[in-house]
Amino acid sequence: MSLFTEPKIDCHVHVFDPVRFPYAADTVYAPAGAEIGTADDLAQVYRAYGVTHALLVEPNSGYGEDNRCMLDAIARSGGRYKGIAVMPNSTQRDALEDLRRQGVVGVAFNASLNGVAHYRGCAPLVRLLEELDMFLQIQVHGDQLLGLLPLLQNSGVRVLVDHCGRPVPGAGLAQPGFQALLDLGRRGRAVVKLSGQAKFSAEAYPHADARVYARALLEAFTPDACIWGTDWPFLRATSRIDVGTVLALAGELLPDAVDRRKVMHDNAARLFEFAT
Repeated sequence: MSLFTEPKIDCHVHVFDPVRFPYAADTVYAPAGAEIGTADDLAQVYRAYGVTHALLVEPNSGYGEDNRCMLDAIARSGGRYKGIAVMPNSTQRDALEDLRRQGVVGVAFNASLNGVAHYRGCAPLVRLLEELDMFLQIQVHGDQLLGLLPLLQNSGVRVLVDHCGRPVPGAGLAQPGFQALLDLGRRGRAVVKLSGQAKFSAEAYPHADARVYARALLEAFTPDACIWGTDWPFLRATSRIDVGTVLALAGELLPDAVDRRKVMHDNAARLFEFAT
């Protein structure tokens, strides 16, 4: 069995279907051309690469807080997909409970797009997520994580961190935001997605400058608290990206078959309660 045939769960993927689900008129970005990826397109990709299940992430681009396209894909997946929603900061418990019944396991805070200040009044929402045993998914870049840490103080909310925390490669391992992320890992306070290296790398594929950060995360979080994702269909990519090349990077990072099974399948099956 090889990396390409081993069972895999993709923990960061988006779906776009502007024909059936038109984009919001005020969208920050309207994916087009090869960036469009419907649920049917995604199923074909997964059949080709042996991906069995997925955690869909509601994209700010195109849809924002309109989760219908993602929820439709989850509903048609036969239990193979679950989701992370984008919701207003004022979201109440009944809305979260409704999403949970539809296969949503958490809510995303995208500070890399909206800024840290956008989430400073979100303690009530974080508290609701904790009460409902749902995830708070965080996307940050640079040192933004420091500004979100107060939301996590005295909270037991389950935390997912996107795209290796998107460190600044030139700033080194000692940069404060990345050190804060490593500390979350050592204390067992979060799960990190080893995904999206192209999002923060300053180099072309194979993104050699990102490797040291991914390895540091594996050490701090251990393979028991890392998960994997493709980031398909690769929005705003500055050069061509394919699922196969993303898989090849994972194989280089995770040469041990036992660790690879944990990061690329078992952890996600456990965390998101997939029946695999």
